[in-house]
Amino acid sequence: MLSIAIALGVVAPAPAAAPDKPAAACRAPVYRQFDFWLGDWDTYRVDAAGKVAAGAKPVARNRVTTILGDCVLHEVYTRADGYAGESFTIYDAARHLWHQSWVTNQGELAVAEGTLHGRRIVLQGPSSDASGTMPVRISWQPQGKGVRETAVASHDHGKTWAPLFDILFLPHRSS
Repeated sequence: MLSIAIALGVVAPAPAAAPDKPAAACRAPVYRQFDFWLGDWDTYRVDAAGKVAAGAKPVARNRVTTILGDCVLHEVYTRADGYAGESFTIYDAARHLWHQSWVTNQGELAVAEGTLHGRRIVLQGPSSDASGTMPVRISWQPQGKGVRETAVASHDHGKTWAPLFDILFLPHRSS
């Protein structure tokens, strides 16, 4: 059977690394810069100081895991109102930056890229939905036992920026 495959020019690919084992290509420390975001999170809106209001209920659940040999962060975000989105985030070693693609069940697409700034990952790029496209800048940073994500958007091609959202991910609490 093998000789027939060789004669036909069919070559089986080398077996991939087991999915639960880190890929050799993604072991460098730079690939771990965003690991602070990994987890099963309850998502809360916060005030300008980054505080959750007393008695506030989560607005969403967010699960961030690694896939593809720990090379990709996969986010699954779901709100009680039915809104859902997923992102795929990877460190692009050739360009020395982080890349994220975000899609939703509302037809939204955001593609953002950037780097680590101190303790924050800051990404910027276009966000599109049925009403058009606008530049957004999103940042994630550890905050206490959670992760704070903030976003600003520009409606004048980057001349001025206005808050889009400010949320805090805290470890999910089972009901």
